[in-house]
Amino acid sequence: MKLMTKEIEGKLEQIGLFPETDSMLEAEVIVKYFNPCGAATWLVVGGERTEDDWELYGYATLGHGWEWGSVMLSELESYKGPFLIGIERDLYCAGKCVKELVE
Repeated sequence: MKLMTKEIEGKLEQIGLFPETDSMLEAEVIVKYFNPCGAATWLVVGGERTEDDWELYGYATLGHGWEWGSVMLSELESYKGPFLIGIERDLYCAGKCVKELVE
């Protein structure tokens, strides 16, 4: 599965790295990535294109609590877990706010 689509790129280009909002927990999730073989989840609320990659900003957990931060798209694309299964893109949560997905 492709982690980045033209639709996601368009939304990220409109928002930039950090969404303009009073509360980051109210920010719209542009895309959710997750590890189907583990607890890692990334709720992306902003992003910025670099030379040949995307810096994605959002709320993430590796299974030990949530925190705000950045991750490069290439890092997510290159990860291979058990049975060579990589990071997946959730097709059903875009448009929800962060708070809806973590509380």
